[in-house]
Amino acid sequence: MSKTISILGSTGSIGRQTLDVAEQMGLQVAALTANASVERMEEQVRKFRPRLAVLTDEAAAKDLAVRIRDTDTKVLGGHAALMEAAVVPEADTVVTAVVGMVGLEPTLAAIGEKKRIALANKETLVCAGELVMDAADAAGAEIVPVDSEHSAIFQCVQGCVDRREIKRLILTCSGGPFYGMTHEEVGKMTRADALCHPNWKMGAKITVDCATLMNKGLEVIEAMRLYRLPLSQVDVVIHRQSIVHSLVEYHDGAVLAQLGTPDMRLPIRYAMTYPHRGVNPAEPLDLLTCPPLTFAQPDRDTFPCLRLAEEAATEGGTACAILNGANEEAVGLFLADRIGFHDIARLVAKARSQVRVVQKPSLSDILAADAAARQSVLDGAF
Repeated sequence: MSKTISILGSTGSIGRQTLDVAEQMGLQVAALTANASVERMEEQVRKFRPRLAVLTDEAAAKDLAVRIRDTDTKVLGGHAALMEAAVVPEADTVVTAVVGMVGLEPTLAAIGEKKRIALANKETLVCAGELVMDAADAAGAEIVPVDSEHSAIFQCVQGCVDRREIKRLILTCSGGPFYGMTHEEVGKMTRADALCHPNWKMGAKITVDCATLMNKGLEVIEAMRLYRLPLSQVDVVIHRQSIVHSLVEYHDGAVLAQLGTPDMRLPIRYAMTYPHRGVNPAEPLDLLTCPPLTFAQPDRDTFPCLRLAEEAATEGGTACAILNGANEEAVGLFLADRIGFHDIARLVAKARSQVRVVQKPSLSDILAADAAARQSVLDGAF
């Protein structure tokens, strides 16, 4: 049960919802970090009074320091300061809600201090899952997933004594805003179209990943790392209603599912209270009024990013870091209106074909693969 938390990425969607949960539960907040959101960070500091506030944009950090000089909160700037926020002594739980590879090293630092990791940064396990899980095992640190799908699986396996009893994990996928469209129709979709997710309100990058189905591909890799299962035991189904958050099928034929409203505060709260369940003031799921639940196969031809992620998962080594780095860079270009929607998958595939894969990589190998993949995208975009 968490009592004091640090939040890496407090001004984003998950970070803000985590602070809602913290306020409801009466949790103390030791540290908050963000990139450059000065005004929102000032509001959070004044409300939650953390010991430390970090903005990775150093100019923004200087501005924040002036704004909150009447408080006791220490302000630091730069990416290196994320490490200090990750290891603040009084925090027993670190919520990793930053987007992208920037979350990897702070997560490893928090694991080294035996913190509970409430993991909302999927790239950490995608790019360095074996390193992270081995480090957690060595330190005795808990990793409790926050993503709704992985929280669902985590809850469904609590009664599983022997993981060899699991036949497969079934990740549900909304299908995103372009579900049912043809390849040609999808190619005409704009940035604004991609940001209109049918069920969830999230940050821009993850919303685009949902539109390409790359988000589900990253979650497949994350599931493989969390539960140390091969790709053959991780499946994806389209479930438009986002009520069944994921399922676990056992060898005896039993299938356990976790259902709930599409509200990220539910898995966030569970990551704070695990292994207990506290009272939740939110409106519960009403089976009598929820829509019919449907399931379908994903279309890997129209949405090739899912297939690209599965191929990287099969190859292993730094292949997943290459995939992730290329995708982050390509999505950034798409959000800047510099490339089209189909260019995301094209550029990711190009990086995967160009950047050499290193098996059994070190942390430096993973960081180098990420950098090379990003450069491949930039070289091929224009």
